[in-house]
Amino acid sequence: MNRTSLDFLTHLFPEHNYLDFNILIINQTEEHNLLRSNYENIRVINAFEKGLAKSRNLAIKNATGDICLLADDDVKYKKQFSDCIIKSFTTYPEADIITFKMQDFDGNDFKIYSDKKQHDLETIKNVNSVVIGFNRKQIINSNLYFDEAFGLGSDFQTADEYIFLREALQKNLTLIFEPQPILSHPKFSSGQDNGNDKLIFARAALYYKYSGILGYLKLIKHLYLLNKQGYIKSSQLLSKFKIGLKGISHYKRLNKQNTHD
Repeated sequence: MNRTSLDFLTHLFPEHNYLDFNILIINQTEEHNLLRSNYENIRVINAFEKGLAKSRNLAIKNATGDICLLADDDVKYKKQFSDCIIKSFTTYPEADIITFKMQDFDGNDFKIYSDKKQHDLETIKNVNSVVIGFNRKQIINSNLYFDEAFGLGSDFQTADEYIFLREALQKNLTLIFEPQPILSHPKFSSGQDNGNDKLIFARAALYYKYSGILGYLKLIKHLYLLNKQGYIKSSQLLSKFKIGLKGISHYKRLNKQNTHD
């Protein structure tokens, strides 16, 4: 967001020359604060709207590569990352989407990854968007995009990658997990502050989106687990439940509005 220089690319590629890659940058900014590129292989779209999902969708629609990788500007790509991605899509030509591992800057796996090679509804819960590689043509042909109501900068500030991958499974696309780390990411992620009001608001909406009335029970279970794991205090349970109810109500209003539109 609000970039005016390509200098940040140096930090993304500490072991490479970023001019060796085809890069599409979606720069969400203001009209007086534009980013420009003089390189053919680095394209820039200055977008005057907010929201991570909107940025991702604009990137998908304007990408040109056969195989694409989603990116953020706070990661560092490992030395063999591109070879790993290309080899994986060559090894699994049937794959529409392949996800990879990411590590923190100390070289530790960012989370506990499943041993399953093919993704299902459980394993996609563990995927961060920056390790999602995809066959662009298959994604476009399947009309697969991010739900713009979810993700940072949207009404519900989480779960954008989960919804994207879940929709991919529902469209019968093939999702593979390649247990190789392709990048490093700061230890703290916006999705890790589990007791945060905004996340509970969004999580409740997500439960309702896929479970309907059972979403209320899932919200209660979620808050119980947050309390048990120390993310929220027992004295906060009622107030956090009310926040979740507001999230569900807001999702229902949005859904009703979109239906009428």
